[in-house]
Amino acid sequence: MEGMCLEHKTENNQQLQELTLPGAGDKVFFMPKLPQRILGKTGVSVPILGFGTAPIGNRRNAKDAAAIFHEAINLGVTYIDTAPDFAGYGRAQEYLGPVLKERRHEVFLVTKCFEPNGEKALRLLERNLKELQTDHTDLVFVHSLGHDTMDPSQVFSRRGVYPALLQAKAQGLARFVGVSGHNRPHRFVKAIQQYEWDVLMNATNFVDRHTYNFEEQVLPIAAKKKIGLVAMKVFGGQERSFFAGLSNRNVPTPYLDIAFRYALSLPQVACSIIGMSTSEELHQNVARAQNFTPITPRELMRIAPIGQTLAKKWGAHFGALA
Repeated sequence: MEGMCLEHKTENNQQLQELTLPGAGDKVFFMPKLPQRILGKTGVSVPILGFGTAPIGNRRNAKDAAAIFHEAINLGVTYIDTAPDFAGYGRAQEYLGPVLKERRHEVFLVTKCFEPNGEKALRLLERNLKELQTDHTDLVFVHSLGHDTMDPSQVFSRRGVYPALLQAKAQGLARFVGVSGHNRPHRFVKAIQQYEWDVLMNATNFVDRHTYNFEEQVLPIAAKKKIGLVAMKVFGGQERSFFAGLSNRNVPTPYLDIAFRYALSLPQVACSIIGMSTSEELHQNVARAQNFTPITPRELMRIAPIGQTLAKKWGAHFGALA
């Protein structure tokens, strides 16, 4: 696998944070802060682990979800990625809202507009903010640009979602505007070359590199423009098991650790979004972030044939290539 840069400017690796655990009385625990990176041109320092909320929005109730969100923030997982129900996130935004009402200032909040029409997208953004109980989001994505319904001729038209979200940014409803998606890398190349973005989020893992290959086709172009880079689908996706029956939710496997390290070793990637729905998953991924080391050339060589074999089994599971 060529083109991998193993150097990143990572902050706060050795600093400690105080943490008082619920039910532990007044006892204060000290633990390493999560490593931080700068999210491209935004200039914002974010943790290398982000909280993907689709699993918790579909699998938990409001009380349990709130407890896990609070725990995540306490542990330093303050980049929280969410979206509305029809985008597959269940009641995630509804669950997160009461937490944000108390702790909005601690969170880098991300939501999405999976809608090509600008007027509808603005209404959707307003609904998102209402569910999230906040007057603004830090980042809003034009989501799933590779999807059949997100025709670029409509997305970027005068009445499309792109100019609408720029308007929302100007009005203070969003600090930053990004683009995200899982397939059709060529659409992202054109979008990056022709339009201005603050952040890019694509599906990046060492299996889908052999199918969609955002790593070589898209990310380097974005990095040159200092667009902030975020990795998603690092373990292959929420409901699709990462290794044909093996997932981070049930079978411990060294491939999950190396998949996490792979994504965060990609040049200029600042944050890796992992879907989580339990305290156990949260702590597993916090440990991965705290213990992160860049993937080595030897490890890349070792996982390349594994990725190629699995890519043949997975096929184009995120949708069309072109």
